[in-house]
Amino acid sequence: KGGARGRGSRKASRPRFAFQTKSENDVLDDGYRWRKYGQKAVKNSAFPRSYYRCTHHTCNVKKQVQRLAKDTSIVVTTYEGVHNHPCEKLMEALNPILRQLQFLSQL
Repeated sequence: KGGARGRGSRKASRPRFAFQTKSENDVLDDGYRWRKYGQKAVKNSAFPRSYYRCTHHTCNVKKQVQRLAKDTSIVVTTYEGVHNHPCEKLMEALNPILRQLQFLSQL
């Protein structure tokens, strides 16, 4: 009879979070490492939308970055998914402190 697309047969969606930030820079440092894999022109906007993937080998989080057409000083960053690993830059910043605590605990 009908197609397989009935009620309740939708693909499970991943969590999405969007942030609007007033910034001159398009790419904001959120602590994770990203690889750009695409760019697309946006209708009624002079600024393209950029697509990024998290570079961690087991992580499949993606993000989209674009400027708001109505107010070009605002960058909209949309994350899809949840990271399954710690934030690399946070861990780099904490490593010297953790080593010092380890050293002090041995005294």
